[in-house]
Amino acid sequence: MIIETPEAVTKLVDRLTLILGTHLETLETSPVLYIDLEGVNLCREGTISILTLLVHESGFSQQTYLVDVQTLGAQAFTTAGAEELTLGDILEDPYTHKVFFDVRNDSDALFAHYGIALQGVEDVQLMESATRKDAYSRKHLSGMAKYMEKNITVGNFERYIAWLDTKTAGEKLFKAEHWGSHDIFNQRPLSKDIISYCVGDVECLPELRTKFWNAKPQEWLDLVRDETKRRVQSTYATDYQPHGRDKALAPWNDEQNEVLDRLYWTPHFDDYLDYGDDYDDGYGSYY
Repeated sequence: MIIETPEAVTKLVDRLTLILGTHLETLETSPVLYIDLEGVNLCREGTISILTLLVHESGFSQQTYLVDVQTLGAQAFTTAGAEELTLGDILEDPYTHKVFFDVRNDSDALFAHYGIALQGVEDVQLMESATRKDAYSRKHLSGMAKYMEKNITVGNFERYIAWLDTKTAGEKLFKAEHWGSHDIFNQRPLSKDIISYCVGDVECLPELRTKFWNAKPQEWLDLVRDETKRRVQSTYATDYQPHGRDKALAPWNDEQNEVLDRLYWTPHFDDYLDYGDDYDDGYGSYY
């Protein structure tokens, strides 16, 4: 559903207020909102064209909205519902968890252009990075397509191929290597391929979030939450670089890597055997 008038924003905010109120006690453990932004050079230096919002109450109840920020401008975030709440209020609410994939430039653009300071953010990119088993494998971050390829579940191959086809068709319209342009996000009416591309980028987030987040120890959850907050805060800095080369690097410092290594360490069989201090198996240390 495309939201392109203030009246439609009001109805959306009222629906969100109702749904969030219904799920109030589970918003932290089971987020309802999954978000992605698109634009022309999406960051403080560019523009926001579309905010895609998946309202995921369960696997059987979900709805995707495309908020037309290009048309609405600030009204997308300042138009209030019946209870005087706005979409901007929801984005800034620390108790309403909102799931993104690599939130950095989304956060940068929202803050620079509309003064919205995101809170309550969960970042699937950081979650996936923190599930890797050692510091070396955590060094670099990956994009969404790589995550989908690596984490496809048995029986979902056809769905993955459909998602990849949709993503490829959309990218051909805006990526320079395909002679496309990000201006396509500002053309109205939106093309079917662009709508499908936007929807596809949020519809995969609930499954990925469940895979990476669930059944993790509290120490892991706290570490990822803290680093996600730092990631968002970094986008408010005057020297934030939206397209810096270091964006491909994971943020984990030595101390954080030590924590993650410890949480994922699996004892080797020989570790249970007492050979004494002088034992040498000829292969050196495991560490």
